[in-house]
Amino acid sequence: MDKNVDELEKWGFPLVELYRMALQFYKQNSGKALHLSYEDNLKLIAFKQQQQCGPFDPKTAPELGVLDVIGKDRRMHWQMLGDISREQAMEGFIDLLDTMCSAFRPYVEAVRKNRDETLKEELKRMEKEKQEKERKEREQQELLEEGYKEEMQRRQLQDALNKQTYQQFKTYAEKQFPGNPEQQAVLIHQLQQEHYHQYMQQLHMQNHNVAGETMTATMTTTHNNNNSSMTTVPHDIGNAKLSIDDTQQQQQHQLHDENLQQLQNHNSDDDDYVLIQPAKIWTRPDIEEFKAEVSAGDGDGVITIGHGDTVTVRVPTNLNGKSIFWEFATDNYDIGFGIYFEWSKPVSQEVTVHVSDSDDDDEFLDEDYLSTNEDLEYGSVANERSNLANTSSSIKPPISIIVPIYRRECFNEVYVGSHSYPGEGVYLLKFDNSYSIWRSKTLYYRVYYER
Repeated sequence: MDKNVDELEKWGFPLVELYRMALQFYKQNSGKALHLSYEDNLKLIAFKQQQQCGPFDPKTAPELGVLDVIGKDRRMHWQMLGDISREQAMEGFIDLLDTMCSAFRPYVEAVRKNRDETLKEELKRMEKEKQEKERKEREQQELLEEGYKEEMQRRQLQDALNKQTYQQFKTYAEKQFPGNPEQQAVLIHQLQQEHYHQYMQQLHMQNHNVAGETMTATMTTTHNNNNSSMTTVPHDIGNAKLSIDDTQQQQQHQLHDENLQQLQNHNSDDDDYVLIQPAKIWTRPDIEEFKAEVSAGDGDGVITIGHGDTVTVRVPTNLNGKSIFWEFATDNYDIGFGIYFEWSKPVSQEVTVHVSDSDDDDEFLDEDYLSTNEDLEYGSVANERSNLANTSSSIKPPISIIVPIYRRECFNEVYVGSHSYPGEGVYLLKFDNSYSIWRSKTLYYRVYYER
């Protein structure tokens, strides 16, 4: 044969596949839907033996019994096929079966039709999977490109902030760890990271405030001869919206300068909103020494915060001070920590401690000043300074969020921070254990101010 057996085709099928179909059809239907004569069966079996074993060879053929008539008839028909090839034997079997059984060809056509439909469905499925795979690859590539772009923008902004604050943080680190450049570098990095996060919180707060504000109109009177007319001039109230340009780093620097200027001028009488400088937070590794000092009385004290409780330490601003400093640590477990500022004149200069359980309403925070939980998570500042009356006709002072409450792993190192006074009022240091159902926490803390 000129072609390999795998390349031979018949009736639209590979020859080997068609032969297997014919052999299966013969075995399943012989004596049922297929009724062949004894002679026709001998011919089909001869083609089958020729395909399996090749031409008949008397030397290798087993001996037959004297009474084995059927065996002798099968051997005779096998010998009659001579030296035809196995491919010819398969074709002979198929053609003979087709001649003797009219149902065989329709059976083959039905199989082919079903195969073609299955093949079409498989091709459609493969094409759909290919398109879906390509789509996912495109989306993944777009996400990677977008992520790379955002990361580059973040790095550019952080580098700009680091350059502006490096000298200030370096001076502070040298005072904290004199003669230790490695510890100084670690502290500077921590301060820069905290400063970056606080800066981004301020940007988010400003964008959120401006997006939620409505445009107002100012009425200006213009006089024309003896007739007067009113002209409406819309303008944007509150603070200017800050945004980070995707491509121009120069605008990022400008926005940062504008933000710092707004923070410095937060006491302006023309502004309805007070922007508070972000707090500075860092950590120290000397936790055991710190806890020993506080326990020995060289500090403000040790508090056990029960499970489900929240402790609020009220620290009034000092007339001779300009900044508040705090330090705290715990034994074995973390604690939630945040700082608020109450805009009220301190009644006394004493530091007081208030304990409340998780079911108590926070007597210091008013919903009119802290509008949503989202503000707490992102550290936005509820700065409205209007006077609101509660149900008992008493006036609650406004509250601003300096540091939002979230859990700190202060059992590994001492958490330290500072914040410049935004004005006269009372700092509320929140130590939150309301999320703990079973465990009480031992808190070591101290608070002081800088002149």
